[in-house]
Amino acid sequence: MSLVIVESPAKAKTISSFLGKDFEVVACYGHIRDLPKSKLGIDLENNFTPQYIIPVKARKTVNQLKKLRKKNKDIILATDEDREGEAIAFHLTEALDLQKEVTKRIVFHEITKTAIEEALKNPRNINLNLVDAQQARRILDRLVGYKLSPFLWKKIFRGLSAGRVQSPALRLIVEREKERESFKEEKYYTIIASLIKQDLNKKEKNKQTENKAIEAELYKINDKPLPKPGIKSKEEVSKIKKDLEDKNALISNLETKKVQRHSAAPFTTSTLQQSSWQILHFSAKKTMYLAQSLYEGKNLGKGSVGLITYMRTDSINISPVALKAAHNFLKDNFGSEYTLAQPRIFKKRSRLTQEAHEAIRCTDPFYTPEKVKKYLTKDELSLYTLIWARFLASQMPSAILEKTSITTECQTEKNKYLFRNNFYHLDFDGFFRVYPYSKPSNLQEKPNLSLNEEMKVVKITSKEHLTQPPPRYNDASLVKTLESFGIGRPSTYAAIISVLEQRGYVSRDKGKSFIPTEIGTLVNNVLIKHFPNIVDYKFTSKIEEKLDNIAEGKLNWTDTVKEFYEPFATNLEKKYEEVSKEDLAPVVETDEICPKCGSKLVLKLGRFGKFLACSKWPECSFTKPISDNILMKCPQCGKGDIIKKRNKRGQMFYACSRWPECDFASSYKPTGEKCPLCGKPLVETKTKIKCSNRNCNYEKIKKENNSEPE
Repeated sequence: MSLVIVESPAKAKTISSFLGKDFEVVACYGHIRDLPKSKLGIDLENNFTPQYIIPVKARKTVNQLKKLRKKNKDIILATDEDREGEAIAFHLTEALDLQKEVTKRIVFHEITKTAIEEALKNPRNINLNLVDAQQARRILDRLVGYKLSPFLWKKIFRGLSAGRVQSPALRLIVEREKERESFKEEKYYTIIASLIKQDLNKKEKNKQTENKAIEAELYKINDKPLPKPGIKSKEEVSKIKKDLEDKNALISNLETKKVQRHSAAPFTTSTLQQSSWQILHFSAKKTMYLAQSLYEGKNLGKGSVGLITYMRTDSINISPVALKAAHNFLKDNFGSEYTLAQPRIFKKRSRLTQEAHEAIRCTDPFYTPEKVKKYLTKDELSLYTLIWARFLASQMPSAILEKTSITTECQTEKNKYLFRNNFYHLDFDGFFRVYPYSKPSNLQEKPNLSLNEEMKVVKITSKEHLTQPPPRYNDASLVKTLESFGIGRPSTYAAIISVLEQRGYVSRDKGKSFIPTEIGTLVNNVLIKHFPNIVDYKFTSKIEEKLDNIAEGKLNWTDTVKEFYEPFATNLEKKYEEVSKEDLAPVVETDEICPKCGSKLVLKLGRFGKFLACSKWPECSFTKPISDNILMKCPQCGKGDIIKKRNKRGQMFYACSRWPECDFASSYKPTGEKCPLCGKPLVETKTKIKCSNRNCNYEKIKKENNSEPE
């Protein structure tokens, strides 16, 4: 018998369905060795040697694996193909006392019968360079987290953290917010002309004639382009409109040409997270959770099968077998005109050739979304459809559009005005056939016009606009920016965002874009001033490059850690002496009096923002939320205030300020009213009003959907 060890039960179940009775497939549930949580766990005096332990939650699994190891002749480690998976395999050999020279390591990019059988034919040894790269990352992150976070606790308050990768990401969000705050909006105007054919204007006007009017935007006056972003003077707009009223015009240029829209490359982790947010509105965390499920396998009625390839990758390569399968599917289902004479090969962007050998794609194009629909959840199906369509689109012909550009000239006594408009007509849908997400929304038939045709200006309208500040980051734009700076890697993007939310450093504007909290901004400012390297984009990117070089065997991991840690530790020691708590989080005295002891209240900063506290704390424990955070009087006790708070997972909830004297707490916003059945507070969801008492069934449909986004 051979024992095959993978990370998860779902993956084990899928692989087991492909192998015979001579194989036993079990899960190790991820890392079975790690650094201890209770201490640093790194020997700073001995080349940063890590002190690994088997966590309590993994001990039962390790004991079971040891028993299975004795029963089986061969041990096969089939963890994921990236650095993390390689490290898990390495720690399995250590924890289970496996003989490295006889233990087999197999890797694959998809969990299919063919891929597993091929991997078993080609086992290899554990790649220690990849293990070293993962270990260096883990140690660097531990050193920053366990050394810098206590500094923040002492100088500001407990519960704060800093991270080697999360902190530069936080800086991006904070700096974008500062740009928005300093932005000064300006008004500007655009001018639109409604034009009809001159010969039609001479006939009796009817609705059919009016519907044939075309609209064109003014873009030049006397051959000079309008200033960007547009005309800023309302008086000038009025003069132009008056000058153009009821004037004749002429089609001065009419050009028609074919333009192509090319399909994009198959997904990488970054582009999948971006498109998933833009098209499906899934967060990076949710996207990776769903992708993991699709990768590990779904039961399609005749056993489990992995539906997509490995989802942590920065490669856009596609295997020849997959390219041929895509060609066959397209030919069988859409015809030869939707296939390519030769496969489209995208240039590989990944520096690290040892991991992430393929892009994210479906394992079999013939597993269409329609065929697998009944076996997937709604969200799984949405993401699978996106991945399936993107892969097939990458091997389809470009779409062909007919673009008609029309320039209309209107000469008045004083000025020459030029208007333009573009009309797009779809000649051949190409890859739009399976990937409609890229299809232009402004397709329309071109008007029946000819060069030098006389037109009539029947209406002039102007539109007022305001210049917009740079948009806040959302999941898609933040991941794209992190990738462009070289901050993090495919396996870390979702985790970076998740940590920022859990720590309460950012919140979401209407559930979408990121807004830095007061605490997040403070932590960022402290790091920029006192630990600039930690939040420096180029410095962070260079660390990532060094980790890549370690994985390629070009650098020693201990040298890389030493080069970072020694100046970091020296600066940290210096800052402990130089920086006082009052410098970073000053306590401001107020005129308000403590209702408990009569002392003055002071304004302090806590995990959830500013609050009032007794100046005699801890002799007196009175605290009070500031008015900006007070939503209403508590409907349960009638004495305290309902305020928004954040739990340990970073999720917002509503609670009474008198807790624990009053135990009201809810993830839904209270209405301020009480339940007519049981008297407990009512809360509102997106669609209804219901009782906060779980044992009460009272609810009613909301008349209007005015609830605050959760």
